[in-house]
Amino acid sequence: MNENLFSSFITPTMMGLPIVILITMFPGIMFPSPSRLINNRLISIQQWLVQLTSKQMLSVHNQKGQTWALMLMSLILFIGSTNLLGLLPHSFTPTTQLSLNLGMAIPLWAGTVVTGFRYKMKASLAHFLPQGTPLPLIPMLVIIETISLFIQPMALAIRLTANITAGHLLIHLIGEATLALTSISTITAMVTFIILILLTILEFAVALIQAYVFTLLVSLYLHDNT
Repeated sequence: MNENLFSSFITPTMMGLPIVILITMFPGIMFPSPSRLINNRLISIQQWLVQLTSKQMLSVHNQKGQTWALMLMSLILFIGSTNLLGLLPHSFTPTTQLSLNLGMAIPLWAGTVVTGFRYKMKASLAHFLPQGTPLPLIPMLVIIETISLFIQPMALAIRLTANITAGHLLIHLIGEATLALTSISTITAMVTFIILILLTILEFAVALIQAYVFTLLVSLYLHDNT
């Protein structure tokens, strides 16, 4: 009960050096790669899920946008697997760190904006000033649209960080409450334990949904700029 509530969000270290780089590389090892002419069931399911997701996400994109397919699929697999591995006991979830999420969001957002200014210069500039805007409101609208543009990567990173962190904190609190109630009321402890199991199942779904939402928003930003 004396454990720090936020101890699971502290970056682990080895000999005084952070090992978050090794942790972020670990999910890539979990995905099997095809090494035979006939794939096994696990690889077949993996390829089917990737094809289904890519087909749904890239169906609205033109040829320029579809060149980002590998990047988007790698992103959703990385975030999803990292979130799921973070639900294991005594593990660390890198996506609870705002710095990591910003490190993913800012380059991807900047890439979509640069792509827009490269291929659709007039359309990208037109977003800053809607058609038919009264002359006195032009400076204010340009400032507002500029701020909203630069807020997009912050919204991406904060949304992912807040959802993953909130779920982990809730699981931690209910788990501590279950242990505390064991010696007080067995029935109440069983009820809270059932709630903990249901919440854990929900967190598995949230881990995958947040990976999809993050990637989908990047895809939408790309669609607006290609």
